[in-house]
Amino acid sequence: MHKYELNSVRVLALGLCLTVAQGLGSGALAFDPEAGVTKESGPFDLFKFGFFSYKEGRKRDAIEAYRYAAEKGHTGSRWALANMYADGDGVAENDFEAFKIYSEIAQQGVEPGSEDTGYFVNALISLAGYYRRGIPGSPVSIDLGQARQLYFQAASTFGVAEAQFQLARMILAGEGGAPNLHQAKKWLNRARKHGHAGALGLFGNLIFQEGQTARGLGYLTASIENCSPADRPWLQEMQEQAFSIASEDDRRKAVSIAHDIQKNGGE
Repeated sequence: MHKYELNSVRVLALGLCLTVAQGLGSGALAFDPEAGVTKESGPFDLFKFGFFSYKEGRKRDAIEAYRYAAEKGHTGSRWALANMYADGDGVAENDFEAFKIYSEIAQQGVEPGSEDTGYFVNALISLAGYYRRGIPGSPVSIDLGQARQLYFQAASTFGVAEAQFQLARMILAGEGGAPNLHQAKKWLNRARKHGHAGALGLFGNLIFQEGQTARGLGYLTASIENCSPADRPWLQEMQEQAFSIASEDDRRKAVSIAHDIQKNGGE
């Protein structure tokens, strides 16, 4: 699957892992007599031990600890385990296994303000990606309507920029429903105000095509400075196309707008 789509969202949940891991001691291997953690330990202790083991590079130990904690209902451990299956990280890559675990997290829901919110939102977006692409050789086929609905839930209820961006792209392309330029621009505008570089560039391209030449080119130019390596090729292609047809005056204005965005975080 396209891992880069999830990186920005995983940061939300990863912050929880970093918090709980602070102060955890090191030294013993998982579940040996000196570790102080066994498979009978509480789910939170197993989760902390799994996270520390992962950070130390002992991924087999991490997987074992996460599995025991997940069996005891610990959401963070389920999330970490699903990510490892999705990425083939310490275990054979298995998107269908990751899909099943993300589905468990999504189905259990989340209480407002819960510490599990980051894991829940990540699960929604991960599932949306799977439904958008399907998983070859599994029962999970492409379902663009379901993908669009999951992105909408994460975008509207939780205000996640990546979900807003992906939802806008689906709306623009008419994937999973009718295309709607106005709605797509609304979600792109929200995402770019949250600092999403891809949304900034795509929004800029749309308003450039509508005649806001300098502003659109400025947004496109600024997006390249902050985008991920995976997004750079398509953003740069749009920016270069816009630049090639803009007037010299609009180019100068665009450079100034891009500079202001870089300096102040937006208009």
